[in-house]
Amino acid sequence: MKKIIVTSILLAGNFLGLSAQEEVWTLKDCMQYAVENSPKVKQKRYQADSYEADQLNALGAFLPYIEAGTSANFYFGRSLTEDNTYQDLSNFQNNYNLNASLPLFRGGQLIHQWKQAKVYKKLGKNDEQVVRDEVSMSILQAFADVIYYKEMVELASEKLEESTRTLIQSQRMEELGLKSKADVAQIEAQVAGDDYLLTHQQNMYNSSLLILKDLMNYPYDAPLFPDTAYLHTSYLPEPESIQDIFEYAQIANPVALSADYNLQAAKYQLKIAKGAWAPTISMSANVSTLYFTELSSSESAAPFKDQFKNKMGEYVGFSFSIPVFSRFTRVTGVRKARNSMRIAAEQQTETLRQIQTAIEQNVQDRNGYAKEIVQMEKQVHANEIAYRLTLRKYEEGLISSLDLQTSSYNLLQSRSNLLQRKLMYLIKDKIVDYYKGVPLIEE
Repeated sequence: MKKIIVTSILLAGNFLGLSAQEEVWTLKDCMQYAVENSPKVKQKRYQADSYEADQLNALGAFLPYIEAGTSANFYFGRSLTEDNTYQDLSNFQNNYNLNASLPLFRGGQLIHQWKQAKVYKKLGKNDEQVVRDEVSMSILQAFADVIYYKEMVELASEKLEESTRTLIQSQRMEELGLKSKADVAQIEAQVAGDDYLLTHQQNMYNSSLLILKDLMNYPYDAPLFPDTAYLHTSYLPEPESIQDIFEYAQIANPVALSADYNLQAAKYQLKIAKGAWAPTISMSANVSTLYFTELSSSESAAPFKDQFKNKMGEYVGFSFSIPVFSRFTRVTGVRKARNSMRIAAEQQTETLRQIQTAIEQNVQDRNGYAKEIVQMEKQVHANEIAYRLTLRKYEEGLISSLDLQTSSYNLLQSRSNLLQRKLMYLIKDKIVDYYKGVPLIEE
């Protein structure tokens, strides 16, 4: 039993000592690493780049489309001549042409497509920020869990050391006839329970650390030691208006902005669909020339330079098109675009309601945890005093080992609850600041 106890204490000491010697990772460090290495963030970044390409494509729709081409043809065999007879001829013809077309009017579709592309460009960058925030939020919770279990390992180690000293003292008192075997056996059971508790908390710490590494895309075999200084902060929230936070969040929060951009894009899509009913006007132009020679003729053909110049032709044309019947495609296009706009409006309403609820809930939780921290600190202080008095009474033989065990458990439980409330307060406070516009990864 003594060997097991000493080994557990040494393991706990090494476990905590390594954390102090290695470079620690702050919450900001973990968030930054996770965001930089997140596949989800990279996907949204590529999507944002595609939206920028769409905007460039929409801008190009205002410019003329220019196309150049050339062809070379050889003709062999019998051909009909001017005197209505057939002769064996071999000809070569080389054509050159330059075509250009320009849309002049499309019922406003081009301008609305360009404006829609601008909105999608903003949406792409904003969606990337939304995913960055989601990744950071997951790191916030996982980081708090690691800190909790790391602190619990230390508390469990202290409890094991305390109960071990009590066991050694009880064994000596038993030899002097001051304690019974039942008391010693009860303390031995407590030591065994504390030993199990330490092992359990170490396992929970390792599991929480593995989850944090997974969320960060951090190498599993590389060391990672979170900074417990995250716990040392103020737990007194300043009075603030939930309505003021919501009014700012609905115009600045990335989630709210995504809903707004989707609605704007849907409105432009409806205008584009309506523009399909309008007439279209286009302009086109062409420049062409050719070079021709009879390969079977004894006469020399005109020089290439002269033919290229003399046979050149140009034209400019305009086209006017009025849509008459397109098998209901324009009717259904407008109808579907209008429904998409209505859906986007409802989604924005729902998103804003969820943001308002989240703000109210997190502010309420944060303030509640602040009050609980004050009460739990008093409880921990009282339990510490009670445990010391109980331990003294046990040493004097005034109470049983069961009373000592109960007092020790109450102290550990109150410390655990205080630690949990502090971490929950910090999480809620970070989320409230996020809705107030403070970046999750602060500079």
